Amino acid sequence: MNKKILVAEDSSVIQNLTKRVLTMQQYEVVVVKNGAQVIDKLSNDKYDLVLLDIHMPVMDGMECAKKIRSFPDARKDIPIIAITGNANNYSLEDFKNTGINDYLPKPLNYDNLVEVVKKYLQNEN
Repeated sequence: MNKKILVAEDSSVIQNLTKRVLTMQQYEVVVVKNGAQVIDKLSNDKYDLVLLDIHMPVMDGMECAKKIRSFPDARKDIPIIAITGNANNYSLEDFKNTGINDYLPKPLNYDNLVEVVKKYLQNEN
């Protein structure tokens, strides 16, 4: 069974490229445009990992990560990888304080994306 990844990104270009790269790696990819849609999707389906843009309309990535970590069940433990164009404004500690496991700077290096995703999904059942 393929691992299922939820990608939250408001840029259609990044959505399409990310989906293509991860699909080529045999992952099932679902794309949404904001954090509120992430919460909705996680409430209704199981995912193995969330890729979360930090700056999105409606609900940004930091707020979304905090909400995910407040879930009362196993969904709160899903790996979350932030994607940000402002990596210089944050440290890994800033992300970890909101429950984010790791981050990737924009512009995305798709080899790094695949490497980080595999790192977090290798121990998943």
